[in-house]
Amino acid sequence: MATTGSAAPADRAYPFAGIVGMADLKLALLLNAVSPAIGGVLVRGEKGTAKSTMVRGLAALLPPVPVVPGCPYSCDPAAPDPACPAGPHGETAPELRPVTLAELPVGATEDRLAGSLDIERVLTAGTTAFQPGLLAAAHRGVLYVDEVNLLHDHLVDLLLDAAALGVNYVEREGISVRHASRFLLVGTMNPEEGELRPQLLDRFGLTVQATASQDPAERAEVVRRRLAFEADPAGFVTRFSADTAALASRVAAARDRLPQVSLPDAALRQICSVCGAFGVDGMRADLVTARTAIALAAWAGRDVVTEEDIRTAARLALPHRRRRDPFDAPGLDEQALDDALRESSSQDPEDPGDPDDPRDPDDDPGGPGRPGGLPDRAEDADRTDRAEHADGGTAPPSRPPGPGTQAPPGAPVSPAAPFRARLLTVPGVGEGAPGRRSAARGPFGRTVGARVPQTRPFALHLPATVRAAALRGSEASPTMIVARNSRITPETGHDHDPARPAAGRRVTVVPGDLREAVREGREGNLVLFAVDASGSMAARQRMRAVKGAVLSLLLDAYQRRDKVSLVTFRGTGAEVALPPTSSVEAAARRLSSLATGGRTPLAAGLAQAARVLATERIRDPRRRALLVVVTDGRATSGSDADLARAAALLTGPGLNGTGQGRPGLGQAGTACVVVDCETSVVRLGLSGRLAAMLNAPCYRLDELEASAGRPGPALAALARQLTRGRAA
Repeated sequence: MATTGSAAPADRAYPFAGIVGMADLKLALLLNAVSPAIGGVLVRGEKGTAKSTMVRGLAALLPPVPVVPGCPYSCDPAAPDPACPAGPHGETAPELRPVTLAELPVGATEDRLAGSLDIERVLTAGTTAFQPGLLAAAHRGVLYVDEVNLLHDHLVDLLLDAAALGVNYVEREGISVRHASRFLLVGTMNPEEGELRPQLLDRFGLTVQATASQDPAERAEVVRRRLAFEADPAGFVTRFSADTAALASRVAAARDRLPQVSLPDAALRQICSVCGAFGVDGMRADLVTARTAIALAAWAGRDVVTEEDIRTAARLALPHRRRRDPFDAPGLDEQALDDALRESSSQDPEDPGDPDDPRDPDDDPGGPGRPGGLPDRAEDADRTDRAEHADGGTAPPSRPPGPGTQAPPGAPVSPAAPFRARLLTVPGVGEGAPGRRSAARGPFGRTVGARVPQTRPFALHLPATVRAAALRGSEASPTMIVARNSRITPETGHDHDPARPAAGRRVTVVPGDLREAVREGREGNLVLFAVDASGSMAARQRMRAVKGAVLSLLLDAYQRRDKVSLVTFRGTGAEVALPPTSSVEAAARRLSSLATGGRTPLAAGLAQAARVLATERIRDPRRRALLVVVTDGRATSGSDADLARAAALLTGPGLNGTGQGRPGLGQAGTACVVVDCETSVVRLGLSGRLAAMLNAPCYRLDELEASAGRPGPALAALARQLTRGRAA
């Protein structure tokens, strides 16, 4: 963790005014500086686009804030927090402090974010004290989360609670503390590494897509300035000091003007009409758009919100709120926005229409209904069929194909509607990255016990440490006082006056008494799909069902924070359609365009999967893998010996650690699941034989669906989008 303020050293802070281009990102950050109530900025973009540099430069433009001297929670002297753990605050002269930029790294712990028991005070002074975390440091400042989409779920939950309530509650390890925590949330992310949870996504007021310029002159200027900064940081900062001061003055002036800006009723109706036209959920979009439009007017020096302010505000506030499912890419159709604004401005609130006109607006021949009452289904089906064959596939047949009709080689088939997939797990207990799939022990999760420390540093289990010291019963230094009937009070943040020793039995603690907390939770896995794309799978209804099943498992992997990979085999060999990645959207795109045809090189597919897993184990040795083989088991290319050798690569030791003889874990190898795609009345049971070779469970396609019920509208919308070739 790094906590920096706007008074960062000149040789480390690249000036905000010195950044070339990126107009939308600059505007979004400046508007939040003018009106923090907007709710922060999410910056999406590829690596190397100055996302972090610009965010760190923002702090220098924010005016300093008055604080209570010595208060670690940055209380406002004009209205101090009555529940401040460092209070109550008396009458003291306020001091001005630069706005804090608190940085939350991906690998931060819950203790560092929310705060925890001050172990040093406990061990040296015998007092129970609270050590503030990043949520306290960010109060009335900026909380910056780089790679926010990779943040662990338990930290995301803490951020959501603090952002929603403006208060951080800490109830743990015998302490009970609450303090104010209102901050400007700024996050950056690379969409290639996975998307953000919808709950956290909606907490960001604005979103901006950061892309590198393709203009050679502008790119050359970026390189020129960066080289100049690295050669002489202080001189470079001085060069742009006047521009930085001008921006800071403009931000201060816009803040002063903000309360005087008027939002007319007509403009408010436009905002609500536009938000309704884009089908956003809830009312946060309307509020954020209104606040952004007001801030835009103040930034431009106007006293009234204009239609152009609304247009710009909607372009920044709505893209990430119109997503209907995890595979939708944030974005806003500029033409649709113009049409919505034009339609809303043409509506007269005093003229709702002729109440005596019996015609239904939906009966308009130019409206969404078909003339003569015909449904839209035929037109949608025709449009879907055209999209399905738009990327080089064959034209749709004049008659619908009958059961068992083979699709032409290379023609992709749209997936069936997805369903809620059953949970597939890796047997045993792992130690991988936090997720929601398989059982794991690590630094995150609920505490289930204590042990002698295995590594350093480690999470201290304080009760177990005290218990070990008490049982040992020797006298050594340092000493710790165990207070009886102690309780932290909100007024002091301590169980008693630190100046007075606690009454209790003195227990000495030596290094051998220290105990590490054992925590158990869930981990994310690498889910590798090996999909049979041979001619035996080419029957349209079968491949549609297979794609729908894999799509359902992909959605499940997205929700459980897994990495995914896709291997396909057909014809004479196998290929890696998608290397291991956190971007489930990329896997959905590859799956949507998957073609079929040729023989079934099952052995080649398993061998290719084993190579991918072996390579990934070197890169990420703690992440356990789950191989999902989707096939009908008809190996028409290669010999039985080839298939046995390929299976041995997966069932041999070294891919997933131990696990000899466990169902689903191939003889101390990788965990496997076989999905049987055979749909004929007379089943050959070839997939079952493959499952036995891999020591894996075997499920039919219809057995992959969980018993919880059918999917909601989001999954149905996702299926329609993938069918029409518009997967995000």
